[in-house]
Formats: sequence, structure tokens, C-alpha cells
Amino acid sequence: MEHTNTVKASKITLTELMLPSHSNFSGKIHGGYLLSLMDQIAFACASKYSGCYCVTASVDTVNFLNPVEIGELVTLKASVNYVGSTSMIVGIRVTSQNIQTGKIKHTNSSYFTMVAKDADGNNVKVPRLILSNMEEVRRFYEGIKRNEQRKNMQEHETTFDYTTPEALENLKKYNVIIDL
Repeated sequence: MEHTNTVKASKITLTELMLPSHSNFSGKIHGGYLLSLMDQIAFACASKYSGCYCVTASVDTVNFLNPVEIGELVTLKASVNYVGSTSMIVGIRVTSQNIQTGKIKHTNSSYFTMVAKDADGNNVKVPRLILSNMEEVRRFYEGIKRNEQRKNMQEHETTFDYTTPEALENLKKYNVIIDL
């Protein structure tokens, strides 16, 4: 019997009050703490969807759009946007809310690629994803595009020869001094 699951079944929301112990030297919430929360919700989302233990394979760019203040409520929302055979792309949106004013800020968005594992650490096939609306279709296509971009980047990294005279000459456009 083929296993399937819905995007809706993968959705997770996590809300946490930001404490002084979460702050950095400038009095804002430490980016590393937010990344830790994002990794936790990605794990929970992927595990809930797949029914398996999951590990983080990669994290797409995380842009810190707005600072998070001590005393704000941070809400993370996650859902599976794309599935491969053993991997899932989990989309995460992070907002913060000032509890006194009610003002909500979008602080981060990112995509975590998670891989399902069995008890022995082997990759496990994940359920097929049921797309129920056009927003889910759009997000799935964005996942396809993300995977293709990652593969192209990896291919470029393995085939690019940075030792050629042309490659070294090209570096003159940048803020470096070559002293070999």
C-alpha cells in the first residue's frame, strides 16, 4: 500500500517568549538561538510528516530581516513544501510580536532539507505529498527549483578550476590581494 500525507498534516507552530538569556551582547536575541529553534521545528515537521526520525541535510539562506527583542513572542511556522524519495524541504517562517503593542514583524524565512532515517541510520522512503491547493503547488515547484539550483552549484564547485590564470586574473575585481 502506497503511503501518502498532506501538507496540512505536516504543519507545526511553535511560540516562545524571548528571555534575556537568549540575547547577544547588543541586547537583541542571538541569531544562533533562532537558528536552533528553526532546526527544532524543521525536525518536528519532517518527523511528523514522515513518521520517522529525521536529520538536517542542508539549510538554505537565512536572512535576518528584523531584530528580535527581549520580551517578544517569537512564532515559528513550518510545513513540508516538497518531498523527494527520502528527503523533504521544510519551509519555515519566523515572526516576532511585541506583547505590549501587538506589532508583528517578519524576522526570518528559510528552507531546511531533512532526510528520513530508520533505527539503523539508513535513509527511508517518505510518503508521497498530496497537494491540495495552488499555494501548495507553487511551493512544491519552488522546491524543485531549489534542488536544481543546489545541484548546479555543487557541479560548479567540483568542475571550476580556480588555479587557472583567468581565474586568478578575475580576482582583481574583488577586495583581495594575491600574494602567492
